[in-house]
Amino acid sequence: MDNRESVPPCVDEITVQTHDEALAVVQRLLAERGIRAHRHHTISLGLFTVPETTWPDRPPLRSWMNRYPPELAVIGSRGRDATVTIGACSGCYLVAVRGSDTETVRCDEPERVLDLILAMGRTP
Repeated sequence: MDNRESVPPCVDEITVQTHDEALAVVQRLLAERGIRAHRHHTISLGLFTVPETTWPDRPPLRSWMNRYPPELAVIGSRGRDATVTIGACSGCYLVAVRGSDTETVRCDEPERVLDLILAMGRTP
């Protein structure tokens, strides 16, 4: 099974910071209502060696690091009830609530993300 499509594309440090700040706004709004949420950051680290021949201007061991967009996990009594991310191109909030489709919310409306998550708690 090939899951490459489920892995978000790598992003740069500025994008990670921008997305993290937007998710922090939603996290603060959720905390004010007593709803637990955690921001998750994913990085991929790797090491590889160069061939036996070493050059004076190259270290013998090299590394790489990829960063992925952060996400906000909303935790309820059933575990993860919702996940909030930021759209790569649009910059909108993407709200994936358990048992329903992903909703898109404009970036200047973090209160609407809160409303979607609160509505989830009122449904059976």
